[in-house]
Amino acid sequence: MPDMSASVSLAVTHLVPLAKEIDENKVTPGVLGFIVFAVMALAVWGLMKSMSKHMGKVDFKEAPQTGAEQPDKADSAAQRG
Repeated sequence: MPDMSASVSLAVTHLVPLAKEIDENKVTPGVLGFIVFAVMALAVWGLMKSMSKHMGKVDFKEAPQTGAEQPDKADSAAQRG
């Protein structure tokens, strides 16, 4: 495995001349900023699509309770205090 600091310093030495050519009064996100934004937008779109699919499976209607499942008022009062 190559040393990470060597590859970083090599990349920086190649990018420094490119940075000198850029107008110092103009700041832009560049291609990397666009790529990061596009990846984040695709991730949010995918998450929203997945959430929509999962929310479609949810049944919001409450099932009626049967007589055996309903707690007695005396039992619940005794448990409270």
